[in-house]
Amino acid sequence: MSDDQTPPQDDTEIYSHAEATNVVAPSGHEGEVLGEEKAHAYWRANIALVVKLLAVWFLASFGAGVIFGPALDQFHLFGFKLGFWFAQQGSIYIFVALIFIYVWRMKKLDAQFGLDDAPEEGAVK
Repeated sequence: MSDDQTPPQDDTEIYSHAEATNVVAPSGHEGEVLGEEKAHAYWRANIALVVKLLAVWFLASFGAGVIFGPALDQFHLFGFKLGFWFAQQGSIYIFVALIFIYVWRMKKLDAQFGLDDAPEEGAVK
């Protein structure tokens, strides 16, 4: 800071983004505030989705691979016993699929609650 500038009174720095190239583009939702009741409903839906997806992953990994593994071993998939396949590879495939399902469902949930980043019609880019 040069001598001709006076420092801010509250010890905070002042930053200018006039020449910045990494500024986030406006989403069309600036100034909007999600009400408390709507915010609680959004997070309840989010947590419910996460719990359901984790339950599916638990059943696929621990359930099919360990608990039900001996019963599933009477079936074969790609030459391997099914319980072994789930324990070694199947739960990983299901986990990756659950990631895509989570992203897809969260985009729908965000749109439902008006939190998506889709530009509104007529908005200037």
